[in-house]
Amino acid sequence: VVTTPLPHPSLLRLLQVVSPSLPVGGYSYSQGMEWAVNAGWINSEETCRQWLDEQLDGPVAQQDLPLLARLYQCLEAGDTERAEYWDAMVLAMRETSELRHEEQQRGAALVTLLDVLKTRVLITPRSMVGAFASFCVAERINLTDCLAGNAYSWLDGQVTAAIKLVPLGQSQGQGMLYHSAQRIPSLVASALLLNDDAVGYTSPALAMASCLHETQYTRLFRS
Repeated sequence: VVTTPLPHPSLLRLLQVVSPSLPVGGYSYSQGMEWAVNAGWINSEETCRQWLDEQLDGPVAQQDLPLLARLYQCLEAGDTERAEYWDAMVLAMRETSELRHEEQQRGAALVTLLDVLKTRVLITPRSMVGAFASFCVAERINLTDCLAGNAYSWLDGQVTAAIKLVPLGQSQGQGMLYHSAQRIPSLVASALLLNDDAVGYTSPALAMASCLHETQYTRLFRS
């Protein structure tokens, strides 16, 4: 007789959607890292790790995760009007055309995927964050797992980009992923404590890298 609790199906669905191999486009975006490598800002495992940790502490923890939490809570409560407000705020807080386009394109791709998976979409999201929140609420994935999964998906995509761009070895990439992923639980906890007027973050380096990447001569990534 099996007495150990078995994984809940919602966890397996979350793991499926955060996978970078799915057609939601995360593997095709570097979010400015490609230009940062070209400019010499990122040229080693150490500088890459610093870049990732700064993004985790800033845009991810103080902007993306709090916005995702608000969208989740509004959709869970059935307040679609307020959810649409926060969905619009996601796009408003993207500082470059590349970052906004990525948010919109990946959101649309996830909505298409959810239709294939027969997952109910609770709003018509304009952003990836909105689509992800809708997925998690519809599939009864709890809030903290939703936020942790989203942060891990971002980190996984960035490490994959770093392996190609810096370049780094697979073992180095796995080491960075292991190091930075350990910080995700505390970032989720801090994101849940932010008041509405504290949500948001400006990263000049990220904005510059993304803007300059738009006209970079040769590119592997879409942003």
